Parts: sequence; C-alpha cells; structure tokens
Amino acid sequence: MKKYFFLLVFTMLSALATSQNSRAKEKIIKNFGATFEVNNPEIKTDTSSELKVIFDVSATSSDVNIINKNIVTAARFLNMHANVGMKLSQLKVAMTIHGAAWKDVLNDADYKKKFGVKNPNSQLIKELRNAGVDIIICGQTAMYRKIDRTVVMPEVQFALSAMTALLQYQNNGYRFIKF
Repeated sequence: MKKYFFLLVFTMLSALATSQNSRAKEKIIKNFGATFEVNNPEIKTDTSSELKVIFDVSATSSDVNIINKNIVTAARFLNMHANVGMKLSQLKVAMTIHGAAWKDVLNDADYKKKFGVKNPNSQLIKELRNAGVDIIICGQTAMYRKIDRTVVMPEVQFALSAMTALLQYQNNGYRFIKF
C-alpha cells in the first residue's frame, strides 16, 4: 500500500513540475522573440504589476531580406515576461516606427515592388498586432517618404508624428525605450 501511495505522490509531483516548467516556457509571440531563462536574479520581476512600454524604432537592417531586430524586441519583451508567469493582460506594448524603419511596415506587395523580396517583418508585425501591440508609424516620416495607408500593412496605425505618439503614450503611463 505504501508503494502505491509513494507512486501516486511521485506522479502528482511530476505532473506539477511539468506544468510549472511548461508555464515557464510560455510564448505570446510564437514564431519570434526567443528569450533565455535567468536563474535566481537579484532584481526580481514583480509579476503582479502591469508593465506599459513604448518602443521607439528608427533603425533597420541594412539587408532588405533580414527582419528588423528592433521590432523583434517587442516580441522578446512579451515572451520573457510570459516566461516568468505574467499574463498578456498585464503587458501593454506600443511601438513607434520612423526614420529608416519606415520600410519595415510596408505591405508585402509594395515591399517586393520596391526591394524585390517579400517584407521579412510582415509575419512578426501581424503576430505583434494579434497580441495587442500598437504599431504606429510616424505620419511625418510617412509623408516625407510619400507612403500612405494603401502601401502600409493594415496592422499599422498612423500618428501625426512619432514624437506626438511617444508623448501621448508616456502621458498614459507607458515607459519609453529607444532602439
């Protein structure tokens, strides 16, 4: 009888450990944003808080075939916090796109017309938007580059300027991170 009791306890503990391990490997953005586990950090993550962040992206890859690593940062942010047990509802993320990064929000057809290949950022941007990330193009950059909503991915929102969007989001409690 003791043997079965220990077997039952062992099985339950194994199941609990497995469920905790799988929780530690959660991904909000499934195909992008790989992260690393950090064991016993001195600065503990407050998993009960709400994190509101706005990333400012103005740089891009020099190779039109390569995804913009600065946009991937939003996926990493979401995934690493999910890995430590935070829920998507606790994570509010926005991103302004301007400067050289303007091309990264073009739809596939217009990107291909301009650069000869499909936009390597399109799937990432779709996944980010599906997770609730606000992706905002600077209206000033767009007008300077002569691009409008017809050539930009439908997941992207226009603002008067990146500066305006950054200020308004920060006024609403978002923290600024520049990439």
